Amino acid sequence: MILTMDIGNTNTVLGLYQGDDLKTHWRISTDRNKTPDEYGMLFKSLFESADIDNQAVNSIIISSVVPPILRILKKTSYRYFNVNPLVVGPGVKTGMNIKTDNPKEVGADRIVNAVAAGQLYDGPLIIVDFGTATTFCAVSEKGEYLGGSIAPGIGISAEALFNQSAKLPRIELIGPGKAIGKNTIDGMKSGIVYGFVGQVEYLVKKFKQELSEDAVVIATGGLVSLIAAETDSIEYVEPFLTLKGLKYIADINGMGS
Repeated sequence: MILTMDIGNTNTVLGLYQGDDLKTHWRISTDRNKTPDEYGMLFKSLFESADIDNQAVNSIIISSVVPPILRILKKTSYRYFNVNPLVVGPGVKTGMNIKTDNPKEVGADRIVNAVAAGQLYDGPLIIVDFGTATTFCAVSEKGEYLGGSIAPGIGISAEALFNQSAKLPRIELIGPGKAIGKNTIDGMKSGIVYGFVGQVEYLVKKFKQELSEDAVVIATGGLVSLIAAETDSIEYVEPFLTLKGLKYIADINGMGS
């Protein structure tokens, strides 16, 4: 089996593949204070809850935007799975030509998403990822990673309102129903959710103009359903896009499952 790990700033998503089948997946908090052993015991508990022997894992591939957690989970991989993980980065085959000013600075998660989208859909492509940051990535018709844009994510935008405003509460991120809120909470929901919908629609329009051709728009990320339900600009929702990309990269780098 192949264990895929997508280490994000807020959450870490794990996916367990047997062949091309995603057998199970988990979403856990990214905790910089956990030790390799604490993560190891957590992983063992997750595997036991799924009635899977953790020793069935013979390969691990990791995408990370949090270097301290990457170091910790590499140690966890050695100790609890007896596996030396493959970390997506320079020198790892992805099958994608990166056409940016400095390819090394592009986040591994963005490359992995682009790789997965390129396997699922014909280009050109626009990939929107609703994570701690909201990222937009462009892929050419030839399958080249062209670059993109980065904006504050939905969650941290809502938290900023709560933390920086004395009288605004922390809110649950759910669809507002109406743009004109009749109270503070509904007004905040409207501003946050519809504000991000507007951001998506405008940036997708600008990306398509710069690509000079129509593009397929794919979205992923923990809060994707919240925004995708409110706009026609998103054509396809792929909740496990990053895990699919990691599995494909594992395959082309000769990792067994």
